[in-house]
Amino acid sequence: MKTIKGPAVFLAQFVDKSAPFNSLDGMCKWASGLGYKGIQIPTWESSLIDLDKASESQDYCDELLGKVKSYGLEITELSTHLQGQLVAVSPAYDLMFDNFAPDNLKKNPKERTKWAIETVKKAAIASKRLGLKTHATFSGALLWHTWHPWPQAPKGLVEMGFKELAKRWTPILNVFDENGVDVCYEIHPGEDLHDGVTFERFLKATNNHKRVNILYDPSHFILQQLDYVSYIDHYHEFIKSFHVKDAEFN
Repeated sequence: MKTIKGPAVFLAQFVDKSAPFNSLDGMCKWASGLGYKGIQIPTWESSLIDLDKASESQDYCDELLGKVKSYGLEITELSTHLQGQLVAVSPAYDLMFDNFAPDNLKKNPKERTKWAIETVKKAAIASKRLGLKTHATFSGALLWHTWHPWPQAPKGLVEMGFKELAKRWTPILNVFDENGVDVCYEIHPGEDLHDGVTFERFLKATNNHKRVNILYDPSHFILQQLDYVSYIDHYHEFIKSFHVKDAEFN
């Protein structure tokens, strides 16, 4: 039996160049003042966390935890949504997602993918050092451009796509398993994992890897006209993280 401790906030949407949104102290003070009890930290924001240090130094992680706790907060998860996106990028979206990559890796998809894979692995180690059991990310998208049945996809293309997606993620999932952390993929339009069938196909392609789980956000289901209530009935055992916000289909 798990008890909800109180509301948490994903800091990614609020990071800014001006105070209080340009530092971890500032954002913790802001979030605590609004009554939040936890924060989900986007690891690509260097003003909030140094992921390299967090994966290498327990002292750094202890200091980070102490700072967050001093504001009456706890870290719920680390997030690698942007780095996870770069684990798998279709050439159709290559230029757009290049914006998420370090400058020295732009226009170099092969090296960008290697960097993304190693970076998400670091988040697994950092999560363990911070005492976290779940992690939030995106799957990336090799196949999203095929979601509509026109133009017709060549036979076997989708199967090949999920096989490749699993090939890239399995070494990452193994590192998370070594560190006792579940990977929660946000089920999201634009990602290869965007509904129930695609989640199941990915799970199967990873040989039912026990660290493959779900970050559930019903707002994305509304925009896709999916039944977000019955989804819980089907996949509740995999839902280990969630986002919640308003959405309206017009």
